[in-house]
Amino acid sequence: MTSVPQRLSSAPRSTASTPPLPRRLWNALRGLLLSEYFILYLSIAYFLLISLFFPTLLEPSNLSNQLTNIWPLLTIAIGQTFVLIIAGIDLSQGSVMAICSVVGGVILSTSLSKSVMSNSPLWGTLLTEKGGILSGDPNAVLVAVLLMVAVGALIGFINGTAITRFNMPPFMVTLVSLLFFSAFAIYLTQSRNIANLPDSFLRLGQGDIVSVYLGEKATPQIKRTELLSLVTYSAVIAVALGVVAHFILSRTVFGRQMYAIGTNRRAAEISGVPTRRVITLVYMFSGACAGLAAVIYSARLGAGRPTLGDNLLLDIIGATVIGGTSLFGGKGKVLWTLFGVVFFTLLLNTLNQMRLSAFQIDAVKGSVILLAALIDVTRNRFLTGGRVA
Repeated sequence: MTSVPQRLSSAPRSTASTPPLPRRLWNALRGLLLSEYFILYLSIAYFLLISLFFPTLLEPSNLSNQLTNIWPLLTIAIGQTFVLIIAGIDLSQGSVMAICSVVGGVILSTSLSKSVMSNSPLWGTLLTEKGGILSGDPNAVLVAVLLMVAVGALIGFINGTAITRFNMPPFMVTLVSLLFFSAFAIYLTQSRNIANLPDSFLRLGQGDIVSVYLGEKATPQIKRTELLSLVTYSAVIAVALGVVAHFILSRTVFGRQMYAIGTNRRAAEISGVPTRRVITLVYMFSGACAGLAAVIYSARLGAGRPTLGDNLLLDIIGATVIGGTSLFGGKGKVLWTLFGVVFFTLLLNTLNQMRLSAFQIDAVKGSVILLAALIDVTRNRFLTGGRVA
């Protein structure tokens, strides 16, 4: 007798089970954390949330001021990004800014007071009552900018040479440079600012290319014109530098060599990468970025300041690391640094709105850097398949 096959069940068979809701939320959180736009999303969410408590953040004058704050910090943070990619660190950028700012003042100042500057060792030679050495010269601004960038690159060359030729730790080398050049800048001016810089130079830090007129705002003391600066000279400088830096990292052999050194320097040397030359050039680039940032800050503040950059170290490292550039080397992008600078600038603006003391602000900065390092470790464990405790 022929057996009759059993009728198959008409119920559809599930090919894949839907993950439970907690698992889906965890996957979404993991994807957000691993996204290279994570800090951008965080910045937008933070801005929308905090503006509910501090409506002044939305005022055009405040927005314009924060845009102005972004560009010089981005300029110097790009240099730090390059250094962190090769698993180094540059603590000397603030002191490089100080000495470069003094150099610019010595060249550009149009007049000086003897009672203020007479104690400077430069008085009577490079500085007089008529100003700096190129006072009134039509090419003074161009010469000053080029020399400030060159001095920064020279200090970077000294740092890079000490690190590569003598196998000294980057932390120690750049810490010594920080102390020496900060003190040297103060010695040259005896802690006095070199004032009266020409308007053509001040335009680099204060001038607008495109701005929007918002009307007049009257106060009991003064009536002023409200403008929203959209495109400034400092923005053009920072964006141009960012484009060049992005091209170097993503489209050149030099950029690939940097990532190779940061990932495994020994393996890079075995592969034929000229590690000494690359590291030295990276520190020169970092110094040049500090010199260019000194141009913007000095022009914005209207003086050559020997203390310029004294309180910027946490800002520079914090903005770079919070953007996603790894402290362990081998990972970083200019775009990430831009996101980090935007977030850090927004954070500092919020802290100032809260009327916190300088000590409290520094404590928050340090906590943010620590949090950024923790996020970096967590992301690396996700990417390598490791489990986070």
